[in-house]
Amino acid sequence: MSFADLLPPPVLFFALGFAAAALRSDLAVPDALAKALSLYLMMAIGLKGGIAVAQPGAAAAMLPALALGVALSALMPVPAYALLRAGTRLDRATAAAVSAHYGSVSVVTFAAAAGQLTAAGVPYEGFMPAVLAAMETPAILTALLLARRGGEQTTGGGRELAREVLLNGSVVLLLGAFLIGWLGAAGAERQLSPFITALFPGALCLFLLEMGLTAARRLRDRGRGLDVRLVGFAVLMPLLGGALGLGAGLLAGLSPGGVGLMAVLGASASYIAVPAAMRMALPAADAGIYVTLSLAVTFPFNILAGIPLWLWAARAATGAG
Repeated sequence: MSFADLLPPPVLFFALGFAAAALRSDLAVPDALAKALSLYLMMAIGLKGGIAVAQPGAAAAMLPALALGVALSALMPVPAYALLRAGTRLDRATAAAVSAHYGSVSVVTFAAAAGQLTAAGVPYEGFMPAVLAAMETPAILTALLLARRGGEQTTGGGRELAREVLLNGSVVLLLGAFLIGWLGAAGAERQLSPFITALFPGALCLFLLEMGLTAARRLRDRGRGLDVRLVGFAVLMPLLGGALGLGAGLLAGLSPGGVGLMAVLGASASYIAVPAAMRMALPAADAGIYVTLSLAVTFPFNILAGIPLWLWAARAATGAG
């Protein structure tokens, strides 16, 4: 196994950004460029997924994977909330908000895992971006139910919350690009292949450099409020979620690459869509806790250790090597 297989360039660029910020370097990625890279990655993932699903018979296993992904997202907040209430001093509102993050998913973690599979020449089901989009929101609803059951007041009407969740920019772009890729099929692939394939690895490296900078600075500025039990939770939950995702991928009959991506989705934690929903629905929850845990602890853990672990476990569990 080569050095690039063990530590692919996107992971090294993430580590470079993290180290630079930890050493208080003035290295920075302009906000506008970081936003443009985020838009590009979601567009490329959605387009490639739609084009792949347009192939005859390619969507045969999509419904089981979608159903299991939604169930996983809806159920994951329950053990997360129980662990937080039993093992930490978080109040009910903050525990429910944190649990929503660990039931939902991270687009960037998915992109990093998909990039590693592509670089290694390991195929995966093209409909996985649709599974990713479907797993964004069920955890939010479960977390709000947990908060209300615990006596916490939620704010915002159902219409406002549904609008915030369903019209979230990442969900709209992922599903829209997926639909465009599906409608365009082979023609779209011919026209857009240089844009969505050749540019993807370099864009992912630059985006993960920015994420490394952001994660380290967030941890430096807000990490003082995290005790060892919360940090332990942020490392334990990806392992639990990844194991459940691995089982869901196997149950859905996915390929080794698809099983690995399902495990990575189960292990990931949201830090874009869910914080916006929690700010609206659970204003009493401590945003400094839930954003710092998902972005500054779980995200680096998944990039540096979780993705290699789950891609290896998927190959082993499916007998692929």
